[in-house]
Amino acid sequence: MENLLPLIVQAIAGLVGGNIAGLINKARSLGPLLNSVLGAVGGVAGAQGAQAAGLFEMLGMAGTGSDPAALAAQGGIGAVAGLILPLIGGLLKKK
Repeated sequence: MENLLPLIVQAIAGLVGGNIAGLINKARSLGPLLNSVLGAVGGVAGAQGAQAAGLFEMLGMAGTGSDPAALAAQGGIGAVAGLILPLIGGLLKKK
């Protein structure tokens, strides 16, 4: 379960970020379901990419496990990455 907790936090934060992206860009929103899915995927991918790049180590965190600071950092990165992916998808959407 401890291995799944960071992924769950990343996915939920990305889901929230994806829905915020839909609110920001209403004219090109992909809809709540697709914004949520893209946000969750973007959140996990962004946080995992940041961990692979060593961003958490540069910040002085382990980046893994259930450490509250690491989970907060993963959630923040997941939310930002989850916000970006639906915005890019909305730009590619036909009018």
